[in-house]
Amino acid sequence: MSNKPLDGIRVLEIGAYISAPYAGSLLAALGADVVKVEPPEGDAFRRGMGIGSDYFVQYNAGKRSIAIDLKSKEGVALVKDMLPKFDVLIENMRPGKMDALGLGKDACRAVHAGLVYASISGFGDGGPLVDRPAYDTIGQSYGGLYSLMHDAGKPGLTGSPVADLITGVSCVMGILAGLVAKGRTGKGSAVGTSLLEAVSLITVDSMTQAFEMGEAPTRQARHPQAQNFCLKTSDGAAVTLHLSSSQKFWTNLLRVVEREDLLQDKRFATYADRMVPDHYFALVDIFAKEIAKRPLAEWEEKLTALDVPYAPVLDLLQYADHPQMQWLQMTSREPGGKLLVRPPWRFDGERPDRTQAAPHIGQHTREILQELRTPEQVEALIAGGTVNAVPR
Repeated sequence: MSNKPLDGIRVLEIGAYISAPYAGSLLAALGADVVKVEPPEGDAFRRGMGIGSDYFVQYNAGKRSIAIDLKSKEGVALVKDMLPKFDVLIENMRPGKMDALGLGKDACRAVHAGLVYASISGFGDGGPLVDRPAYDTIGQSYGGLYSLMHDAGKPGLTGSPVADLITGVSCVMGILAGLVAKGRTGKGSAVGTSLLEAVSLITVDSMTQAFEMGEAPTRQARHPQAQNFCLKTSDGAAVTLHLSSSQKFWTNLLRVVEREDLLQDKRFATYADRMVPDHYFALVDIFAKEIAKRPLAEWEEKLTALDVPYAPVLDLLQYADHPQMQWLQMTSREPGGKLLVRPPWRFDGERPDRTQAAPHIGQHTREILQELRTPEQVEALIAGGTVNAVPR
């Protein structure tokens, strides 16, 4: 993609692990020049592996790296000197840490009034939990996600850092809104989001149900309303069905499973009837017995022919290799051969590529600092340990 939406936008990222780096990676994929500020020893997600682990590469490909000791006054001064050259700053340190370094939103915006300063935290910048440490699982747990994914009394974790990722997306949404506002007013803004706040983006439907019913929904609570089912086939695979309120999908599914006799059953006459929990769970048992009679391939053919909404239950490798994903070109390889997930947007039918490598620690320290200091001054900063750079 030759012309990307964020070409010319410069982003300074002071972030580690997932949420802030993921936000930065999305902005980089959209064309922004993202400069990652990491400590001289490198981001913890590199895990001592040089260019970094697969996780580091996924969240940092396409960025430039400058390694600065932010515990030193000289390092903080360098960042402040860099600020006027950037449109956006992203940080995900614990609340108060950036202020303690002298790089809080007020201090940075005093240097550059047009800066969009984006902060990610666990719980926000105030309130009873503000000083608590927070990672993805904490956000998912406090945010109610686990209650929707497991049966009551059987707590468990999920297999994806959902809270971290949606927080990164939430941060990007705020940044883009801040940039639009800056284009209109010429003024920057302080954008804040947190794990606890961002999780609401993916629980809003269940929260609405809770507000309506006056009780917290469970893992099974949405299924009667959505009329969805997840059922095993005869070959050990699984298929999901989602009928929603459409009478057409209901009658066509009965034709597929050869149970049109159920059209005469008063329990299932209307969508409202099928939503009654006892009636819905009776259908679960009925459809489970029918779907178990044939292999997945046969059901796919029959369900497709009658336009019933369904999907096989895929693992992530099957998802990445699916012909539809290949058509959408959702992955690309960086120079080291690692597969990267491309952003889920297309512009005029074209998806932004992700073919650049992740940076080595301090790979771009010299070229970035030479915008601010003479070559001799840069080498002195490297020799003094204020910054780190890839050896010449």
